[in-house]
Amino acid sequence: MVEASIVVDDGKVKGLTRDRVDADVSIDASKPGLYAIPGAVDPHVHYGVFTPIDKAAETESRSAAVGGVTTMMRMLRLYSSYRAKLDMHLEASKGSHLVDYAYHASILLDEHLDEMGFCVSKGVTSFKLYMNLRGDVGGIYMDIDPYSNTLAHGMVDTTQEMVEAAIARAAMLSCITLVHAEDPEICSREMKRVREQGLNGLKAWSDARPAEAEEKAIAYVTDIAERYGASIYIVHVGSSKALHALAEYKGRKGSSKVYVETCPHYLTHTHCFDLRGKVVPPLRSKDDVAMVWDAISNGLIDCIGSDHVANRLDMKLGSGSCGGSSIGSSSNDGDGSDGDVWSALAGFPGIATILPVMLSEGVNKGRITLERLVELTSLNAARIFGLEGKGSIAVGNDADIVLVDLDREKRVSPELLCSYSDYTIYDGWVLKGWPIYTIVRGRVVMDDGMIVGEKGYGKYIARRPSR
Repeated sequence: MVEASIVVDDGKVKGLTRDRVDADVSIDASKPGLYAIPGAVDPHVHYGVFTPIDKAAETESRSAAVGGVTTMMRMLRLYSSYRAKLDMHLEASKGSHLVDYAYHASILLDEHLDEMGFCVSKGVTSFKLYMNLRGDVGGIYMDIDPYSNTLAHGMVDTTQEMVEAAIARAAMLSCITLVHAEDPEICSREMKRVREQGLNGLKAWSDARPAEAEEKAIAYVTDIAERYGASIYIVHVGSSKALHALAEYKGRKGSSKVYVETCPHYLTHTHCFDLRGKVVPPLRSKDDVAMVWDAISNGLIDCIGSDHVANRLDMKLGSGSCGGSSIGSSSNDGDGSDGDVWSALAGFPGIATILPVMLSEGVNKGRITLERLVELTSLNAARIFGLEGKGSIAVGNDADIVLVDLDREKRVSPELLCSYSDYTIYDGWVLKGWPIYTIVRGRVVMDDGMIVGEKGYGKYIARRPSR
């Protein structure tokens, strides 16, 4: 940390100086407790699933701005050809984002393997594998077509051959592969066993998708990555077994191309929570939470992603089946305190609470330094995913800056977070440490919780292969 004025011109950082600066506009950050840090990069965002991207881009980028996120990366899931529909999604994304954005492309069909080079030509240089989707556990909601209101679903069969082919192809293209690492056979077997016992709740959900499934998948996929010299990024790690597997691999291989992400909910919640917390992989125990904090402290974890899912509570607690229903067709008005874990949807909103949670539970409680927070929420993701000009406040970089007040306390509510989602797992929590200004390429888009940016200011980041 340094004490200096940040000089911004034409959307770029022009200098850092201790001298007096004459400027057209200035923001005073001299008050104790205020710090200017790089805007957060959220590498793991699901939006465009329950509302079309032309609408979701506005609501979820507003939520991003509230939380100090200046770049959001969409996990695009298509149950059709990328050649047929990627341009449609890119075009529909224009004109709605308040913050900058990039895309990952999910590999869900065999034909997607042949389209990876096409995706690269469109600036998409990262690919997502869902090892968890196969057989009777292969159902998942897809991103719906732009301007549509009909939910889309598909049955995915991620074979071992597909996993290896995708990683090999990504390596050849000098791209990175994101991996949801759960073994589908273990999940299928254990889900049947636990359901037959008549169990319910998040503890049952955790037992039905045991950490051994993560452990086995990680061992398999890291072996493939090593054979091909590939870069892989293991998403949403939240169990001690998964972390042990990754630590053991990195310990054997030294500096590797295997990167690790966790999410705020694995640092704050356990399987004792209500059904709002259903997610995959599941929330685990207090010991697992402690282990994730340890992995953040010792450097095993590289990034924090939200795994944000822009859904509503009535849908989350509704039927949960992958059907072709219209948006808003669910009628469950519960609060998460009761219901059926087996039919509830997995996933919940979180993009607006990454920085507040990490500031409150991490920095202000002495678990991490502010410098480490910047690595986890901005610098590392920008480097890993080839986001040029992002991730640090440096001369020549985009002026993506967040002014945070470490002493500011706010009580979390859905209304505060400005998402399409009408609930949050942090509802009622008082968090200490909040963004008070969010600046994207030199322009203020959030001022003390109020959105002041213009719809459409956010820019698509077309990336180049990073290796």
